[in-house]
Amino acid sequence: MILIIDDDSAIRSSLSFMLKRAHYDAQAVSSPRQAMEVVRTTLPELILMDMNYTLTTTGEEGLTLLKQVKLFCPDVPVILMTAWGSIELAVQGMQAGAFDFVTKPWSNAALLQRIETALALTAAPAAEADEAPSFTLNRSHIIGRSAALTAVLDTVGRIARTNASVLITGESGTGKELIAEALHRNSLRAKQPFVKVNLGGISQSLFESEMFGHKKGAFTDATTDRVGRFELANKGTIFLDEIGDLDLSCQVKLLRVLQDQTFEVLGDSRPRKTDIRVVSATNADLAHKVAEHTFREDLFYRINLITIHLPALRERRDDIPLLARHFAQAQAALNHLPRPEFSSDALAFLSRLPYKGNIRELKNLVERTLLVSGKSTLEAADFEAQYQRTDETMGSAVSAPSGLTLDEMERQTILRALDRYKGNLTQVASALGISRAALYRRLEKHGIHS
Repeated sequence: MILIIDDDSAIRSSLSFMLKRAHYDAQAVSSPRQAMEVVRTTLPELILMDMNYTLTTTGEEGLTLLKQVKLFCPDVPVILMTAWGSIELAVQGMQAGAFDFVTKPWSNAALLQRIETALALTAAPAAEADEAPSFTLNRSHIIGRSAALTAVLDTVGRIARTNASVLITGESGTGKELIAEALHRNSLRAKQPFVKVNLGGISQSLFESEMFGHKKGAFTDATTDRVGRFELANKGTIFLDEIGDLDLSCQVKLLRVLQDQTFEVLGDSRPRKTDIRVVSATNADLAHKVAEHTFREDLFYRINLITIHLPALRERRDDIPLLARHFAQAQAALNHLPRPEFSSDALAFLSRLPYKGNIRELKNLVERTLLVSGKSTLEAADFEAQYQRTDETMGSAVSAPSGLTLDEMERQTILRALDRYKGNLTQVASALGISRAALYRRLEKHGIHS
């Protein structure tokens, strides 16, 4: 049974009708007192709860009721209902234990999807205890058997078949995109589009055109119609990479789409619906950015219904030999070289490096050593020579005359790296220990045209 708590009879009737059409049992009450009478004697599967029950709009009644309900049924998911202008109240509710929130007026399709997700995630732990998983996780391209990685993949297996929004966190180079792909590949949307968007590489001025599309003539350079990423991802999964770098004004526009699953194409005021599963990723500390007011708290709660944290490579050293062999064999096949072998001292050397760049750094080191050495059996000395060369390159890249500002030093560092690697942005980003997207942002920031 789904319990509806709202003092508006029209909303109670509308929700009851919607839920019954979707084959859910529903019970509707109009006040906190009636709600408490229900939860004292019955355990609902889910609760839809309004935030205000009198003429006041502070939301205190809703927050109080939420805390009272949680005392009687702590594991029952609660979805809060609030007006758009009261999203701050919903955020407080999420902090107090609510599962999710929707804004009035809501989209029935989006609300039903959130209800299905909440029920699926609540039922998952019980199902795991009673029976074996009904499918085998497709972990294509994900290499490793360490306990840290296994724990991540266990979570992927549990939540992949739901529509829950997922936030993937971890340092640069840990493989967040691979986990996002695994979530999609193992979901019920696997045959639908998987659309990747690097938010760090989209300027504020182009955000709406890139994400929502535009009609011909919508602005000066709009010479043809453009289909936006949300429309391309319809029925599938959209992967919002580097979401922590998104400008505040763009965060508001993104939040509205994620809330209602509707958007407007530039130059066309007709709202369009999209049915998407949202997976985001960042190497930033979003909670810290929320505290600094550089990332919206309501968006933070919208995207991280489930958080998956990827361990750094130094936290899963057991996987380093497997990864090294995989990268070497793939590079050898690409260049028609003999299948490479690793001496035991080579694997020992690789296993004790610090890897500030994580898997991306290991891949770069293995591939470069294989190609430069030209040997079929790689020794520790081969890797050590290439690793020291990288250190020397980085040392010369970061040295700068005294008296320069930090921005000036950064600009000169990038220019020297561009010169050293003859404009190869992949090599420059790897040498500087940053992602290509982060490099693009810095090039734009300093007005450098590579």
